[in-house]
Amino acid sequence: MTFSWMEHMESLHVASAFDLKVPEAREGEVRKLISQINEQMWIGHFDIWSNEGVVLFRNSLLLSGGAEILPQQCETLLRSATEACDHYYQAFQFVVWAGKSSREALEYVLFETAGEA
Repeated sequence: MTFSWMEHMESLHVASAFDLKVPEAREGEVRKLISQINEQMWIGHFDIWSNEGVVLFRNSLLLSGGAEILPQQCETLLRSATEACDHYYQAFQFVVWAGKSSREALEYVLFETAGEA
């Protein structure tokens, strides 16, 4: 399917897939986790690539009207993707491989320690 309005869309798009195939039995819980994570995200989002069963992070920078991208914008787009993937990858592993609920997995990755031991 082709959308004619997209043919004229000017943007820089980044998609970063995890090396983590979601088993069919865990797909529902992974989708819950994605929804819970995306509620907290300010830019970009996670999704499942349905054909492959792979989790990925996606974000775009619109460049309408022939705008030129600055190196700092590219760096920020890549850094935000890397940070989001680094931050949430373990939650996806907990759901897929450890059988945890989406809520348990998200609570674990959002737990931040304070102070020093």
